[in-house]
Amino acid sequence: MKALILQNASHEGPGTIENYLKENNIAYTTVDLSKKGYKISDLSDYNALIVMGGPMNVYETDEFPYLIEEEKIIRTAIEKNHLVLGICLGAQMMAKALSAKVTKGKTKEIGWYDIALTDDGLKDKALGPLGKDIKVFQWHGDTFDMPSGAVRLAGSELFPNQAFRYGKRAYALQFHLEVTEDIIKDWIKHGEAELKPLQGLIDPQKIVEDNKKYIKGFEERGRQFYKNLFKE
Repeated sequence: MKALILQNASHEGPGTIENYLKENNIAYTTVDLSKKGYKISDLSDYNALIVMGGPMNVYETDEFPYLIEEEKIIRTAIEKNHLVLGICLGAQMMAKALSAKVTKGKTKEIGWYDIALTDDGLKDKALGPLGKDIKVFQWHGDTFDMPSGAVRLAGSELFPNQAFRYGKRAYALQFHLEVTEDIIKDWIKHGEAELKPLQGLIDPQKIVEDNKKYIKGFEERGRQFYKNLFKE
């Protein structure tokens, strides 16, 4: 297996996903789409596609024209039955590539939140073993409708669509399974401008405190998911 990782922002790398690939000798190439001179492969050298998050929205194609090309690559990977994993923006890009709507949510989720697996989620080979109720790290304001033909795997009270599977090998996760404690701290520094108007709703200090409670178990669940996902 060889994976192509698409980054939409330099500070939103593959985190624990990359750690797993390295530890298990799975070949991969990372392309940072936010940098000039990037080149997206035609996928002929890859059989897995991983699409990371980013601060932009899927519909901001005027400001980020590479999103158009990225959507085409995602659609092609799904059509070719490649293993596909989308994280946050990547999940929304997958939904859009499958003709589902992506819209602004009623609120933002930034920090640690509860999600619950659906009955289909509990039966899923990759996500099911993680357990029904999971505390996950979120940083998003948009949400996606469920694509036609997709299987809803997880949801929450604030955002009913938190994860889906399309076919047998394409997984979209709204939450950030890839984060480490250091990554979260870096994002808080990077996201000061976004967090400032959310004072009273989102408390960065509480997020830092919650990291110590949840990050170890979250990383363990991440490793379990990657093991299940890449098992072939």
